Amino acid sequence: MAAVTVWIASLCRPDPGYGGWAYVRKMDGETGASAIKGAAGGERRTSAAKMSLTALTEALESLADLPAETTVTLRFLDPQLAGQLVAADGGYATAEPELWAQARAAVAARPALELVPSSASLPASGFLSAWAEFGLDTAKSRGSFKAAIPKPNLMKFPS
Repeated sequence: MAAVTVWIASLCRPDPGYGGWAYVRKMDGETGASAIKGAAGGERRTSAAKMSLTALTEALESLADLPAETTVTLRFLDPQLAGQLVAADGGYATAEPELWAQARAAVAARPALELVPSSASLPASGFLSAWAEFGLDTAKSRGSFKAAIPKPNLMKFPS
């Protein structure tokens, strides 16, 4: 059975203000350009909750080409994310109800999904944070933004 690891990161300054997010998806045990993909984006007048949920939903949507039973390990930097996904009356659910419901549905569609908090000190976290920052900066100058992370950059991802 196939296995994939997905890393997500998001940021927002100040809340609500400019925000960015990024994800990288890598097939476990595979190498080369076809084994990895990622994207980054950002928005103006947003919140930390929206950026975290957007990173999650974008990352899980990137798995659409894989069978639902694929084992997925999701590594995330937002320390509140897992708790917010199960709290129907939590801050994320009340601040972003539509996106929260979409995120919960995306999580439910992946029965073999393991949520794993990540550490900001890991090299992968630095890579993702830099791309989330890029999304934020691009949103400042151009407005809402979403783009694939170029393959040459992804090949440098420190997984």
